[in-house]
Formats: sequence, C-alpha cells, structure tokens
Amino acid sequence: MEENGAKIHPFRVCLYSFIILCAFLLLGDVVMKIFGVKPEYFAIAGGFVIFLMALEMLLDITIFKTSDLGASGDLVPLAFPMYAGPGAFTAMLSLTTDYHVINLLIAIAICMIFLFIVLAGTHWLTQYLKPVSLYIIRKFFGVVCLAIACQLMFGNLVKAFHHEETPASPVITTQHVDAISGNTTIANF
Repeated sequence: MEENGAKIHPFRVCLYSFIILCAFLLLGDVVMKIFGVKPEYFAIAGGFVIFLMALEMLLDITIFKTSDLGASGDLVPLAFPMYAGPGAFTAMLSLTTDYHVINLLIAIAICMIFLFIVLAGTHWLTQYLKPVSLYIIRKFFGVVCLAIACQLMFGNLVKAFHHEETPASPVITTQHVDAISGNTTIANF
C-alpha cells in the first residue's frame, strides 16, 4: 500500500483494530441478531474481502482505492478486515463461552502490542531488503491470504449449509389397543 502513496501508521492501525475488536466483543452478538446475520455468513463475506486483497497481492492490481478519499488505508483494508476481521470475530464469539470478557480484552490488548511491533518493524525491514525479496514475500503472503480467505469462505459455507433448518417431515402416529390383552402399541410413520 505504501508504494501506492498511502502511508501506514502502525499506532493508528492498532488503535482502530483494538476499538473494532472490543466493540464487536461487547456488541457483536447483539448487532448480528438485530440484522439477522449468522456468524457463518459474516465470515463468508469477510473471506471474500480478504480474497480480493490476496488477488491484489498476487496479480499486482489495485481493487481497493483509498487514495480518492484521502485515506491512508489504516482503517480499511488494514484494521478492517485484515486484522480485526471475520476470523477474529468468529474466534471471539466462540471464546466468549469459555472466558470472561475481561480476559478477552486483555488478550486483544496483548495482540495489539505485538501487531504494533510487527507493523513498526516492516518499515525498517523494507529499507534493508532488496525489491526482489519484497516481491517474493508479497507473493508468498498473497498465497497465505488466499488460503485464509478460502478457509473462511468454504469452511463457513459448509457450516451454513449444514446448519440450515429443514422443515420437519410430518410424523403420523397411530395407536392400537388390543381388545383382549389391553396392551397399547404405537406406530410412527
């Protein structure tokens, strides 16, 4: 993104990601219920966005245009959906059943500290690596992002189809009472 003129600010990316993740942790389940969106469908949509980002990396094309808005790309596509995206949201929804909210908030803060260190170090790293090395790294992580996107989309597509409610078939129950013994037999069809 920086080669396209968009400056990345590691602190802003981490701050935006932290706010998005905390907001989703506290309000995500309620908001998704209001809109009637299941977590599987949300993950599929996020996987599609990550798929487009991977195509940008692999094919050297530009799909997300943030320069027209004067934006840096810190919020979109870095904070959301790359770092605070559907994968993290789905993981948080599943972790809320096992851990207290305060523990998850601490975990998010620790993750953001590591994210800041990595993002701040990439600028230093790009100064010392040759353009060919950066090109290879970009292509490699483009394939990794593509794999993550496919896992999010197809794994949750299977879950969505598997969890779809099918109308129950009517069960016909007959009851027969034997006149001699008085025993009752029930048959389901």
